[in-house]
Amino acid sequence: MNQFIMNNEIMTLTQFLKVNDYINSGGEAKYFLKEYVVLVNGIVCDQRGKKLYPKDIVIVNNDEYILIYDQES
Repeated sequence: MNQFIMNNEIMTLTQFLKVNDYINSGGEAKYFLKEYVVLVNGIVCDQRGKKLYPKDIVIVNNDEYILIYDQES
């Protein structure tokens, strides 16, 4: 499982996908989520604006991430 360090306590699924290079722009998120299965805490998620929090687990293309908030970054 990969650790993903968050700079803020909350981020959207679109932001997560952009930072991890699954998409190049926010506009691509809609199409990406129709094409690929993304799980957030074990539940299929197709909401671009889904809020992600520390300790959430996100799975994209069999890559598993746990979100960690680092106040110092």
